[in-house]
Order: sequence, then C-alpha cells, then structure tokens
Amino acid sequence: MIQRNPPDPAELVAMSSLLAHRGPDDEGYLLCTRERVAMYGGDATPADVYASDSPYSPRSPLASAQTDPEWRIALGHRRLSIIDLRPAGHQPMSYRNRYWIAFNGEIYNYVELREELIGLGHDFRSDSDTEVILAAYAQWGRDCLSRFNGMWGLAILDHREGTLFLARDRFGVKPLYYVETASGLAFASEIKAFRALAGWRARANMARAMDFLIWSISDHTAETMFSGVNQLPAGHVLTLRLDAVAAAVPLPQPVRWYELRAKSALTGAAAENALRDAISSAVRLRLRSDVPVGSCLSGGLDSSAIVCLMGLALRSQGGGGQLRTFTAGSADSRFDETAYANQVAAVAQAIGVLTVPEPARLFEDLDRIVWHQDEPFVSTSIFAQWCVFDAARQAGVTVMLDGQGADETFGGYRGFFGAYLASLFRSGHLARWAGELSALKRQIGFSIPRSLGYTAAYAMPGLLGLIGRFDHRAYSDRTWVKPARRAAFSADPIDALGGRSNSVRGMSLAQINATNLPMLLRWEDRNSMAFSVEARVPFLDFRVVELAIAIDDADKVGGGISKAVLRRAMRGIVPDAVLDRKDKMGFVTAEEVWMQRDCPGKFREELAAALDAVPGVLDPAVLRRYDDFVQGRRPFDHRYWRAIALGRWARRFDVNFA
Repeated sequence: MIQRNPPDPAELVAMSSLLAHRGPDDEGYLLCTRERVAMYGGDATPADVYASDSPYSPRSPLASAQTDPEWRIALGHRRLSIIDLRPAGHQPMSYRNRYWIAFNGEIYNYVELREELIGLGHDFRSDSDTEVILAAYAQWGRDCLSRFNGMWGLAILDHREGTLFLARDRFGVKPLYYVETASGLAFASEIKAFRALAGWRARANMARAMDFLIWSISDHTAETMFSGVNQLPAGHVLTLRLDAVAAAVPLPQPVRWYELRAKSALTGAAAENALRDAISSAVRLRLRSDVPVGSCLSGGLDSSAIVCLMGLALRSQGGGGQLRTFTAGSADSRFDETAYANQVAAVAQAIGVLTVPEPARLFEDLDRIVWHQDEPFVSTSIFAQWCVFDAARQAGVTVMLDGQGADETFGGYRGFFGAYLASLFRSGHLARWAGELSALKRQIGFSIPRSLGYTAAYAMPGLLGLIGRFDHRAYSDRTWVKPARRAAFSADPIDALGGRSNSVRGMSLAQINATNLPMLLRWEDRNSMAFSVEARVPFLDFRVVELAIAIDDADKVGGGISKAVLRRAMRGIVPDAVLDRKDKMGFVTAEEVWMQRDCPGKFREELAAALDAVPGVLDPAVLRRYDDFVQGRRPFDHRYWRAIALGRWARRFDVNFA
C-alpha cells in the first residue's frame, strides 16, 4: 500500500494472513519513509531467514514494530518457494539498496536474462528469478517487461525516486487488484485481502453481477463484482509517485505496455512446424523448478499435448517416470475422459492420479471454493479443477502445467465455427461456405438449420437470439430475472467486446483479451493457490499466442474440425485417439445429472436461498424453470448454477446489494 497516513502494521499483517495460502513458506514486510526502510518478518518467516546475512532479511516480526509517523509505503509478501529455496529468495527483496520488489509469479527465461545482465555488469546474491527482475528493471526500466517470458503481478519500489511501479503480465495469468482508500491505494493478489482494511465493506457492482448472471461472463473489464475494487488489466502498468499521493493528487490511469499483434501470416506445413517448435519450447521453459512438477490431464487435446511434450522433455533430460498427471473422472461415462487420459499418461510414461468429484463434496467444500475464488463462477467444472489441484498437493506436487489458453488461440469453441461461416458468407465465398455446412454436419453433427442460424447470428449480431434458442442460453428469455433488472438483457457485453466477431481472428482476440481467458485464468489461479500450487500455462507463452493469431482462419477451424492446425502439429506426439476426438469436455462434471437425478432437492434449496441472498434480482420463475428441467420438460443450462453461485458469494462475503 502507498498512502498519506502511516500504514497500520496490524492491518498489513491481517491482509497478509488472508493470503497465506498463496505462500506458506515465508512471510516478509517492508515499511519505508522517504529516507529509510525497515524489514520485518512474521509467524511464517523461517528461522534461517531471520538468521541470514542478506541485506533484505528481517530481524524481527512486524507485530512487534512500533508505528512510525513517517511511514508512507508498505509491502507485504507471502512466498511459495519454487526457484532458489534458500533464504536468499526471501521477499520483499532489494537490489543495490534502491529497488525493492514484491512479486507473484515466475519468469521462465530468467536463466538467459541473468547471463545477459551479468555481461552488462550486474551482480547477483541469489539464483532466483525475482532478483533478475530487479536487475532488469535497474537496467532497462519499464522496457524490461517486454524481455520477460512468464507470468507476474509485481510491485517495484524505487526508493531513490519515490515511485511505486505496478505491472501485470501480457495475458493476466497472475492477478493484481487495487482499491483506493481514504489516504491512498492498497493492492493485493486477491480481493479478500481488502477485508482487513479499516472501513472496507463488500458492496455489489450490479452491472458486473448482471453480466455474470445473464451473459455468463466476468473479469472482462477492470471493474470487479465488488464495487470500488479494480484489477490492473493484463498487459498494463500503473506508476505511482509518493509525493503525488501525499498531495492527494488523483490516481493516474493504468497504461498499456503490451498489445497482442499478429506476426506475418503462416499457413500449412510452415505453420504446423513453427507451432510445434514454439509449444515445445514453452513447455521446456516451464519445467524449470526446484520443486516437483506435474500436470493437469483431462484427456482432451490441449492438456494431452502438454503432457506428451513434458514426457519427451523429461526423458531427454533423463527424468523419465517422474512425471505425475492428475485427472478428474466421473461416475457417469458420458462425462468421463479417463480412458483418453490413461492413453496419454502411458505415452508420456507418467504416473496418473485420478480424482472423482461428487456432489456431496461440492456442497461440503462450496463455502471454501467461493471464498478462494473471490467472485462467483459459472459452472461446477471449477469444482472439478479444485479437486485436481487438491490431489496434486496431497501428492506433494507444487508446480502444475495446464492447457489453458489453447481454445481461445486456436478456435476450440463452437462459436468459432459461426465466425468462420459468417466470414465466408460475407466475403462471397459461397461455395466454400456451403462446403463448411456439409463438413460441420459430417464432423460434429451440426444440422444445416443450426449452421444457417450460426451464419446469420454471427453475420448480423442482432440475430443473436438464434444462437440462444439453438444452445438454450440464459439470455434467450427474460422471465427468470426481476423486471427491474431486465435492462441487462439489452446490453450484450460479449458483443461490445468483439466476442461476436465474424472472423476467427477477431473472435480469438476478443476471447484472449476480455470475454473468455481472463475469467478462466482467475478460476485456475484461485483453485491452484488455494492448495499452494503454482499453475503454469504453456499455451500462453507469448511466442505461441502471437504465432497462433497469425495463422489463417481456415487452418484453425476449416473442414468442421476445431483447432485443426494444433491437431496436425501434434500428430506423432499425442495419441491419434485423442487427436481425432470430435467431442469436447475438459474438466467437466455431471452437473446436469447431479441436478436432475442425484440431488435435485439440494440444488433447489440452494437456488431458493439465492433469491433471498441477492434481493431484487432473481424472479421466483427461476425455481419453476428448474422444476421443469428436473421433470424433463425443459433442457439443462447453467443459469441455475450461476444463480446459486451468486447467492453463495453474497452470503460468504456479506455483500451489500443496496
């Protein structure tokens, strides 16, 4: 935090304690005036850190510190030790007695950057990527960010200049939230930390809450569902001056440092070869760790590609047999992918671990999941992912690779077919368009009327209701929401953000920047961090994303095959049975079966409770719709779960909806 009045040490410790799960291995604090700095530890600070001769090691706990009226900046850090496990990796870390950092994430190419910086005259006390960030910032300033291949939310204090530099990675893999206080700014990796601030109260941002409830979207703006709490957007920085904060000057706006742009176009074999090399390199970089590394494995294309490439890399390093994979199965065969996951694990020579999420555990863990997620989530698939990271932690695995990001970059969702059909139709390529209609029917069972509807809806967004009727979307009728809140049906945030684009590339950019990926990354970060596990996502290596964006639309979704270029690039690496799959699941649960057959009463009870928890929002008609679904008179959709999740969130965080 940076503020006009001295930070309260007790408040800082309380904020840190709320985030202890993100870093159980170490705890550190920095408090500074314009002239001096003071380092402190806490209950989780190891004895060898206190005893270290490092210039940034604490000497006493912050709880014993006396408030200094000159304090203006405070940093707190919870460490999950992954690179350089020694006390030298403690944070907040300093460099040249000028720069201080609190850093959440990993810089995967730190080894190469360290060598470059040594050649430029820099010295290092540790083997950590954190110190490389500081040296890079000292050398290149803000431009250092473009040299990093990694994920981060970071704060760098330049004590000499009196500035605080906040930055987030290109795609927002790691979070960074901030809130204006009566005397300045507080920031943290999770929203719940602000509960420790004196006078802070959770209030609903109704616009964002309705976006979630009706349109199944969150994290698409700098705003959150908590009024007054913003997130630093992906690829942005925010620089604060101590003197400006002291003078109560309005806070500056975040500045974009990275914008995704396509490189020169690639097609055919050139695209496949370049893609295979880029993804392989991304995986190898993300195996750098001083603690055990494993992987999520659903049995789908994306996670299977990651696991198979990990197996190849580890065998080339002489580490065959040490890889562990973690899969969420299902008691219902329609939602179970373990047969595919087992094939992949065998090819990768991995030890497979299976967890089977059940509805009883969902309700047992629901308050914890909602607490860790900070904001409500769209389906119980997040619970399946929760169980996977729990299993990883129980197995002693601290770092997990995952396939997040491939659907958005390579065209993995059905909407991409609509965008492609619309682009062909609008550009006059009617013969190719007709061929795609036939291919979609042959490959994935899209009826001709459905493909025509998708073409029309993506060519003319005003016809969005066609998709709603075909796919049973919650926005296709309004009766389940109170009349006073139905105006939200007329403001489609996905369309406003480009998510109904009539080009595959345009839709991909929208999904990466706003409509899909940001919320998926929040779910993954919170689920993994809840169990003190770091999740790494090779498909979001910026080299892979920039390459994927440049690949021609037809190479991604042509011929009725999603992510076609990725399938071809992985041929010979991933089992053909996985590459040739026509269905798509991911870490799904049998949510429909749970609601309709296994425990409909429990879900109805939760849905009824949500009506009271979010006053003035849900209409009792939603209960009648749910009853119709249970009786088989209506098809399943996820609006019931979103209503349940919104209600649980309101109760768990005591959210004021007034």
